[in-house]
Parts: sequence; C-alpha cells; structure tokens
Amino acid sequence: LPDWHERMAPYKDQLGEWYDRPRAIDLRYVDGDPMSRKGTPSESQRVWLRADGTLPDDPVVHACIVTYASDMTLLDTTTLPFGLSWDSPGMRMASLDHAMWFHRPFRADEWLLYDQQAISTSGARGLARGEIYTRNGALAVSVMQEGLVRVRR
Repeated sequence: LPDWHERMAPYKDQLGEWYDRPRAIDLRYVDGDPMSRKGTPSESQRVWLRADGTLPDDPVVHACIVTYASDMTLLDTTTLPFGLSWDSPGMRMASLDHAMWFHRPFRADEWLLYDQQAISTSGARGLARGEIYTRNGALAVSVMQEGLVRVRR
C-alpha cells in the first residue's frame, strides 16, 4: 500500500506546507484515502499504522503512540456515509470526546490494523468506533470518538 506522501501526492498543492511535514505515524489506507473516495458513500475505512521508527520496550510509550494515532483518522469516518471527506468544502470537524480501552499488549512500531466504522451522524455530531488489531489478528485496543461534524454553507 502507498505511504502517506505517495497517497497524498495528487493533493500536494491543496495541502501546502502540511504535505511536507515529517510524519511520526506511517498511515496506509486499505481502501483508498477519504479524498479519493468522495462521492462513494461508505460506512467504514481501514488503515494500517505504525510508528515511524523503532520504539523502546516501555508499554506506556506504545500506548501513548497509539493514543495519538487513534485520533488521526477516526472522526473522518463519520463523513463517509455522505460521500464526503475532511477536505470537502465547508467541512468543520472537532473532537468532543475520545475513549480507549486497552485489551492486550502490542507494539506501536509494528503494523496495526485500525478498522473504523461510522456509528451515528445526526444533529451535527458524529460517532465513530474503531478497533485496532495486531498483525496476528488479536484485538489490542477499542476506540470510540464523538465529534462536531458539519458542513458550513
């Protein structure tokens, strides 16, 4: 799967200097990035992720990295049922709450599959659920996020 810079190259001008920033998390969309999927409604997306580099063996470090990474794409999922994306004109999004449950040890510097679903979108709010799996298929982390999601006209 293409890395972030390869996947976002068509949007380089639109993203400006943000495109060139170093990325602490290597994200790879399984089914295409949200911008390329606009106009095609979907209830879910999957992303492979890992820290960019080797981390120490401290499990707290790995939990912190995955906590950071879990917020990068989950709320975007709530726009997908409408064939929209975080870059749709007038889109406004802000996280209202974000909860996580850690089920078993994992390494954030190894590939993890983040399976994300839009649970509800109503009244300018979106709720999304995510499950983060290790490469061998074990559920490592469950995530829920609610956010403000609306299109200003």
